Amino acid sequence: MIYFDNAATALHRPSQVTEAVCTAMDSLGNPGRSFHAPALAAARAVFRARQSVSALAGTDPLAVAFTSGATEGLNLAIRSLLVPDDHVITTVLEHNSVLRPLYLMGCALSFLDCDDCGRLRLEELPGLLRPNTRAVVCTHGSNLLGTVTDLAAIGEFCREHGLRLIVDAAQTLGSIPVSAAQADILCFTGHKSLMGPQGTGGVIVAPGVSLRLVKTGGSGDHSFEPHQACTMPDILEAGTPNTHGLVGLTAGIDFISGIGLSAIMEKERALTARFLDGLAKVPAITLYGPSEAAERLPVVAINLGGLPSEELALRLWEGWAIATRPGSHCAPLAHQRFCTEGRGMVRFSFGWFNDEAEIDRALDALKQIANQSGGV
Repeated sequence: MIYFDNAATALHRPSQVTEAVCTAMDSLGNPGRSFHAPALAAARAVFRARQSVSALAGTDPLAVAFTSGATEGLNLAIRSLLVPDDHVITTVLEHNSVLRPLYLMGCALSFLDCDDCGRLRLEELPGLLRPNTRAVVCTHGSNLLGTVTDLAAIGEFCREHGLRLIVDAAQTLGSIPVSAAQADILCFTGHKSLMGPQGTGGVIVAPGVSLRLVKTGGSGDHSFEPHQACTMPDILEAGTPNTHGLVGLTAGIDFISGIGLSAIMEKERALTARFLDGLAKVPAITLYGPSEAAERLPVVAINLGGLPSEELALRLWEGWAIATRPGSHCAPLAHQRFCTEGRGMVRFSFGWFNDEAEIDRALDALKQIANQSGGV
């Protein structure tokens, strides 16, 4: 099998991730609930995970709260920072993990458009401001088009107008440099570029950001108080953490740190560039997003002639055992923007464990499908 669905989840992980989770399953207790050895070991493991994330993102370990992934993190961030009377600026590139919490909150929304290559039209931001605008909520990297948001420019805009910036970093933390200083709240997931297990992720909150308590329950301390602590990370964490998964997440981050993020970026960008160059030689391909690898994540969305995305992905799988993702990718506004809501797109997403031979195999498969379809 050739696995090109890394933007959905990392399938090929470092062996030490699996080993770490298996060891944790047999050795760790419930963190913060007692003083026996398994409980203390679990508490140390959770803090070690905070340290790993904080080192990667350049922040304090206690600024990191763990969740089941970016979706839960974005729900918590939006619910704890915003109220229904607020106006929020977001973008047409957002995943439903941003859009649906905003719809549910009932905030008034304005959507920043993108150009025909998927680059956000940042010059249009001032025209979206209202007196009650409270925040900008946006993706750092599009899960569909691979375009990367200029967080420096959006952050400056937010500071000038007293707005909070909430960022979805599900596709970027572990793939490109990400700094906690780029946002007031940064939400991430563990099972994609960080190479950790599913069910891991978190929220990084900048100093001085005041949150409401929206998730509560057992925390292991102050049990006679009606409410748990409203300081980070306790305010966003309740119940037993996914300690076993966090141990795996730590192993994934250690692997990334050992190789070096720059080396990972270089390899993934080279694979993306090879794929983009090859696509130019395939008949009837429609490429979405920038044509240069340097302008995108290792994520490439295409269509071939008039084939529905599901049919193209199925042919790739059945004929060549190439795993891709067709359909809407939980990004409805982006598909509306590119008029693909009826057919979707086929997304190829590359990772550290892919190689050039796999890229060439996929390009050959696309050429054969195009020829079989008569250059549709």
